[in-house]
Amino acid sequence: MTHLDELDFSTVQIDQHGPIAVLTVNRPQALNALNAETLSEIAQAVDMIVEDAEVGVLIITGAGDRAFVAGADIREFKQVQSVYDGRELALSGQDVMSRIATLPIPVIAAINGYALGGGLELALACDLRVAATGARLGLPEVTLGVLPGFGGTQRLSRLIGAGRALDLMLTARQVRADEALGMGLVNYVADDALQKAREVAEVILKNAPIALSLVKEAVRRGLDTGLDAGLEIEADMFGLATATKDFQEGVDAFLNKRPPAFQGE
Repeated sequence: MTHLDELDFSTVQIDQHGPIAVLTVNRPQALNALNAETLSEIAQAVDMIVEDAEVGVLIITGAGDRAFVAGADIREFKQVQSVYDGRELALSGQDVMSRIATLPIPVIAAINGYALGGGLELALACDLRVAATGARLGLPEVTLGVLPGFGGTQRLSRLIGAGRALDLMLTARQVRADEALGMGLVNYVADDALQKAREVAEVILKNAPIALSLVKEAVRRGLDTGLDAGLEIEADMFGLATATKDFQEGVDAFLNKRPPAFQGE
């Protein structure tokens, strides 16, 4: 099987160090804007990561220090000539973001610089977001006569509430890292977003892999239901966790006052 470090992409770079993989959108000359080629390569890379049992956490970032991803590549918008074209463009972007959101491993966005439009939508598809102190985030699509189409209207509202989400989308304003932290749009702010993301990944990796995956599934599926149905999903995931060897190991380690040695089984 091809190692992740050996994948040959034009606009995406993958670096793997042990259980942490870093996917870098590598179009610094275009502020890492998402064009069709980049979206396709991200999707391919994510599919490869799913197949790599060694990877326990994925970090997504952008090349350079000016931008995480400054948005979709607006030049390609000229190719949209009909309602059908527009809908297909949105669906293709949503598909990529959904692949990231449904990965069974934790995904962290290391936001270095601008995360606007499709870039913020990419960050929203991740489980956690770490912003550099100079980062700026926003969904300015209405200034182009369109709306967020890669999942932004849905994921942002679910993350920070409809009122705050509408404020950002209707005004098209950009928020700095400290304001993003205050509204719950990002989880951490640090001088070096990628280094902080790695530190968070190391903390996550101390925990049981199957339990991490089940937490993600319970939250994701529960958000699409009412409380009672969500609690049923939680109970199902809890039951699955108790059937693992990692559960037995975790309980035994706790009772014997030793660090657990989880195997992902």
